Amino acid sequence: MKKLSLLALILAGIAASACNTIEGMGEDVESVGETVADEAN
Repeated sequence: MKKLSLLALILAGIAASACNTIEGMGEDVESVGETVADEAN
């Protein structure tokens, strides 16, 4: 679980640095959250 959390933080950092708008960042964070939730199940 610790590795999954670390991966989520890394992906969130990459997503945040790659988007140009607040809306884009929200979509990126949502995508990361969905990926983490899918992996947890």
